[in-house]
Amino acid sequence: MAEEDLERYESDVELKIYKEYRDVLPMFKFVIETERRFYLANKVEVNTRRADGSVYFELELDDAWVWDMYRPARFVKRVKVMTFRDVNIEELEATTGL
Repeated sequence: MAEEDLERYESDVELKIYKEYRDVLPMFKFVIETERRFYLANKVEVNTRRADGSVYFELELDDAWVWDMYRPARFVKRVKVMTFRDVNIEELEATTGL
């Protein structure tokens, strides 16, 4: 596969994921962004942990959707994420009419 073909394939997959994200967004209450992934979830728990003088965050997400082009299924019942980096969590406003 030529490099140009691979880039085109990845662009197509990213566009499909974006369209899926746009369609499923109203189903979720939270948007979660870590350094490696982007999630949608209906429940988020964040715990700050300490180990060997370092601080890290442990996130538990229920009823989640994962933005990852390499996953065959993006809907996940429960996700546990651990990170030493920043975590952004945004609570979405409820959409009327749903």
